[in-house]
Amino acid sequence: MTAFDLAAIFLALVGLVGWLNVRFFHLPTATAMVLAGLAGAGLLLAARAWIPGPNAAGQLVSVIAAMDFPKTVLGYMLAFLLFAGAMQVSLAELRKRLLAIGSLATVGVLASTLIVGGGLWLTANLLDLPLTPPWAFVFGALISPTDPIAVLAAVRQGSLSKTLEAVLQGEALFNDGIGIVVFTAAVAIASGGGELHPGHAIGQVAIEAVGGLTLGLSASLLVIAGMRAIDDYAVEVGLSIALAVGVYALADALHVSGPIAVVVAGLMVGNLGMRTAMSDMTQRHVHGFWTLIDEILNALLFLLLGLELVVVPFESKMVGLWVAAILLVVLARLIVVAPWGAFFRRREQQRGASLLLGWGGLHGALSLALALTLPQGEARTLILSTTFAVVIFSVLAQGLTFGPLAARFTARKAG
Repeated sequence: MTAFDLAAIFLALVGLVGWLNVRFFHLPTATAMVLAGLAGAGLLLAARAWIPGPNAAGQLVSVIAAMDFPKTVLGYMLAFLLFAGAMQVSLAELRKRLLAIGSLATVGVLASTLIVGGGLWLTANLLDLPLTPPWAFVFGALISPTDPIAVLAAVRQGSLSKTLEAVLQGEALFNDGIGIVVFTAAVAIASGGGELHPGHAIGQVAIEAVGGLTLGLSASLLVIAGMRAIDDYAVEVGLSIALAVGVYALADALHVSGPIAVVVAGLMVGNLGMRTAMSDMTQRHVHGFWTLIDEILNALLFLLLGLELVVVPFESKMVGLWVAAILLVVLARLIVVAPWGAFFRRREQQRGASLLLGWGGLHGALSLALALTLPQGEARTLILSTTFAVVIFSVLAQGLTFGPLAARFTARKAG
């Protein structure tokens, strides 16, 4: 089966599941796609187990298992999804909440990493599972950043104030770049390939973040200047595509943060570019193109996330660790956002701010992609299965209930 065949099958499934959901179930797209992926993976695994000898189900399981999910997410899809998501965010609103976004995307990620990592190590000790402190903190690092794809999808379902919407969106867009650097350092330490030097680690995070921001800003200003010189929507759509993939690839080559670079580029094109460099017709085409990219790739990503069930190891002795991890991740998130929640509650009369900021911090495919890059071993087995459990809980439980929860507080405020 070629890569084209596989892409055709997955896109056909996205279309079919999307139609069934809109026609009959009316679930959030992310929830519907994950459920479809889980159901499909479960049926394939059951068919492979029940039907003796070589069969089509077993072959499909092998094909899915052989798919490079981390490369698909981090190498191919992330640039498009981050750029598309950033284009829909108001830069003016982000500026007003810059301190909250910046602190949650940096100090918040580090604090959550410590809380989750420490708690998971203690739990694994109690359950007599082979998880050392360094590997526990690796899990804390990969699960602490909120997933921009899942968060942006959830925010669109909820009726949030501009303040909470901007904080959730901005934090999710920027904390991935920080989280990936922290994760890389944690893996190096856990694997024995590095030592813990807090000053060096903080410096590395700062260099990658500032480098990514500078690259994204410079490249986007250059492209926006080019757009001002012409009025051709096809060319300007092409320029936006080139910008998205170009800054992501160049950031990788320069060893700066690709996610931050592409987010900054998307913010600039979606705000300054739309306002000063595009005619009304071009705005409609650029906005429409990236909205479609966002919707289609989001649906595909969540379907693939569910299908990854076929590669995740499951053992009954891990269940206690999964439950503890889910509780730890939610608790750590609530602790991290509590100061800002209290501030928004007092200063801006945002009812339920802490709960909404906590429950709206979803985790998704990026965390699973990072877990799948870990080296083989007992720690990888535990971390991979636990990450999958947390991500599925987050997308299904939090993603499905966040909209009604936000609407409830909005209704109370209106009343």
